[in-house]
Amino acid sequence: MRISTQIIFDQNVKSMNQQQGAFMKVGNQLATGRRVVNISDDPQAASRAVNVMQSKATTQQLLDSRVSARNNLSQQESVLNGLGDMITRAKTLMVQASSDTVSDLDKGSIAAELEGIYEAMIGQANVTDGVGRFLFAGQKDDSAPLIRVDGRVQFIDGIEPREQFIDDNRTMVVRDTAERLFASAPGVTTYHQKVNAGNQGSLVIERLNVLDTSDPNFGQRFNVNFAVDGAGATTYSVMVDGTEVATGAWSEGQPIDYAGVRLEFSGQPSDGDGLTAGRANQMDPNLFRSMEDAIAALRGSTETPEGRAAQRNVFSETLRELDQMLDNTLTRRASVGSRLNELDTLDLVAKNRLLAYEQTLSDLVDLDYVAAASDYSMRMVGLQAAQKTFVDITSMSLFDYLR
Repeated sequence: MRISTQIIFDQNVKSMNQQQGAFMKVGNQLATGRRVVNISDDPQAASRAVNVMQSKATTQQLLDSRVSARNNLSQQESVLNGLGDMITRAKTLMVQASSDTVSDLDKGSIAAELEGIYEAMIGQANVTDGVGRFLFAGQKDDSAPLIRVDGRVQFIDGIEPREQFIDDNRTMVVRDTAERLFASAPGVTTYHQKVNAGNQGSLVIERLNVLDTSDPNFGQRFNVNFAVDGAGATTYSVMVDGTEVATGAWSEGQPIDYAGVRLEFSGQPSDGDGLTAGRANQMDPNLFRSMEDAIAALRGSTETPEGRAAQRNVFSETLRELDQMLDNTLTRRASVGSRLNELDTLDLVAKNRLLAYEQTLSDLVDLDYVAAASDYSMRMVGLQAAQKTFVDITSMSLFDYLR
């Protein structure tokens, strides 16, 4: 077979190009620190690496999402802490005002301080985060959750808590609503009572005690209505959803038992006076309304037995509602704390997961520098040998052997 000079040149150039390509590939690996620079280097490892990087990106995104959730919950926890202190102070003032030794002037001073607490509570309910969004406006955080109508606070209707994804298939409430915080009561065993707004007599509810939670009627909301005839005889009737379920004669100081609870009274009702009793969450709880009623009662007249009875009933109702609202605040705060703990746990798991992803990616695509350095040296020797061979062959000539 005859081998032409052209073939010799082509084969040597091809050999040098191969050695040059292999040498540059190892050099590129050393420069990037990656074994798989192109998909063609290891298609299977590259495909697995893409899946791992997608999982890593998702985990990092959820980690960032939890940062936002934690900021919201931390701000709520701070507000709830302050709210608990305000409710405690309001209770202290109401206990003082309930004393028979407190003068009307002192009650006016108490009313002024309560009004300051009331305004502070409104401010906390309408507080914003660092970017101008209302913290307790749920999904409608671009507008305040409370407004004033005729001097009384009202909640904006239709506000739902804002939820956020914090992990795969896990959502969490990150922004609660002002209504759930300031107008709800925890538990189902706590009873509350309210006298009718139109009462004219001197009847005062001294105590409401839960006697038997196993009573078959326990938990019912009921009304007690009093009737006084022309001779002064008083009867009462217990109504549930408009149906009379109990009735009897009544005299001053006589308690009334129904549904496992006992109502104790002082004073005398007028004809048509009455009250409503039920579980706390059935009694339309509202911290702002209670504060407004208490402030108005402190500034009201107590010159008549009826006025004093109305004031004492408002004080009793306000104290009971403040107790319930403090319980609600502590319950909400505990809920926020548990959610913060869950976020911490999820972050710990996510960080361990990210480390595992990094290790997997390293195993798939990262470079073994010792092996690569050795290969680099070997490829360099191969390239130099190919170049030296090409030079030696191209320098040979038939004329060198002619004499």
